[in-house]
Amino acid sequence: MSVSHGSVKAHPRKITVVGALHYLRLVYRSVLLVLLTISYIRARLNGAEAVTVQMENRPVILIVTWAVFVTEMVMRFFPSRYESPGSQKQFARNYIKTGKTEILIPDNNATVLVALIWIVFNGIFGALHMSGVLDDGIMILLCSVYSVCDMVCILFFCPFQTWFMKNKCCSACRIYNWDYAMMFTPLFFVRRGYCWSLLLLSVALLLRWEITFYRHPERFSEHTNDYLRCTYCTEKLCAHKKQLKTLWQQVEEYTADRIRKLRKE
Repeated sequence: MSVSHGSVKAHPRKITVVGALHYLRLVYRSVLLVLLTISYIRARLNGAEAVTVQMENRPVILIVTWAVFVTEMVMRFFPSRYESPGSQKQFARNYIKTGKTEILIPDNNATVLVALIWIVFNGIFGALHMSGVLDDGIMILLCSVYSVCDMVCILFFCPFQTWFMKNKCCSACRIYNWDYAMMFTPLFFVRRGYCWSLLLLSVALLLRWEITFYRHPERFSEHTNDYLRCTYCTEKLCAHKKQLKTLWQQVEEYTADRIRKLRKE
């Protein structure tokens, strides 16, 4: 973190409990992706049965993974101090009136565009699956990739925020609770009970979110809900994102400077 001359030295912000849980999710989701990838490659090279059959023959990893994601989604249905403020703003107890009545949600129109892009994008994979080009294993791997990308969006860089929603941070994100439904979209094409149970629960979570939004939009607007202001944030991830952005800019400046010097030589 850069400090201007004559100012008080800024200290790096410590990672909060909620932030630490995000990093924990990133780790075990990444490990799961690696394990699934290795399992899939081995199955294809050895001409063995499908990855889904292999997982069902060794149900321990399958049961643990299913239970973890179900637990994560069920927790989203209830208020929790260990969840992101981005998902918690839907609850009445987190509605802190600002005294203003005008509801301003500038990124609301972008939600339709995001939904259409996601449906079309995954529709391509679905068409390839139905035509036999992709198998169930690839669709499950795709979900695992999405799960890792979900944490990358929260911790480091979110293309939806940057290119479409334009919201200030995850706390104010209009589509925060869409994450699990987006994550498990490919499971629509995998005819397995445990896959569809994850998909249906994620859709229920999305519907709960959208119903709450249309019934209580005031909870989702920083103009009417003080809970969305930085003061009440329990993540403080913006500080780490700014540090990462600053580091990246320094790397670019250093690289550009080295290129200029090499050209002069």
